[in-house]
Amino acid sequence: MAEFKVQMAKHPHQSPLRPPSEHSKDRALKRLSSESNGTSEGGAGSSTPVELTALEESFRRFAIQGDTRATGKEMHGKNWSKLCKDCGVIDGKSITLTDVDIVFSKVKKKSCRTITFDQFKEALMELAMKRFKEKSAEDAAEEIFKMIEGKSPVILGVTRAVASPTVSRLTDTTKFTGSHKERFDQTGRGKGKAGRVDMVDTSGYVSGYKHAGSYEKKVKPGPKQM
Repeated sequence: MAEFKVQMAKHPHQSPLRPPSEHSKDRALKRLSSESNGTSEGGAGSSTPVELTALEESFRRFAIQGDTRATGKEMHGKNWSKLCKDCGVIDGKSITLTDVDIVFSKVKKKSCRTITFDQFKEALMELAMKRFKEKSAEDAAEEIFKMIEGKSPVILGVTRAVASPTVSRLTDTTKFTGSHKERFDQTGRGKGKAGRVDMVDTSGYVSGYKHAGSYEKKVKPGPKQM
């Protein structure tokens, strides 16, 4: 019994055993992280940088969406929720918007409001195990990664203004009176300066005379006959 106590005293800080599911998750994260970062586990000096993966490219597209100052290296919770929605991660059954928010709060640091790409993959792993329960941790991660790779934020169309009866009444030129009425023609098109300034008629005819210009035609001498 004394010998057992001595052996236990030699390892006072020994961490408790972790469940098998956690070990599988860690192995999947490590392997997928090395693949996405373009590194190899063959030892020191074997890491070779490559171009951005399709997953990281999608991460950056969503990270900068709606923020001109974003660098694409960190993602806010709003953009994370949009990514899960646009890419179909949220199905309303196994994964809901609440699940997405909970996972985001779980993987981010307490003092931060954003997540890094590594934390992003960790969050996807959490959701993958909920979405694809029948698959292993690695297969589930690959399935959910495929749902996001190459995707971009869905940009909705411009919202049209709803016609208001009050605005329609104020902009209906047919109902204008007084000097405002004179600024528009019968089609509702503005007359420009003629509708704002009193133009002096120097033709010599009474205003509204129907045969204006006919006198010149009558008194104009015809061509001489030879």
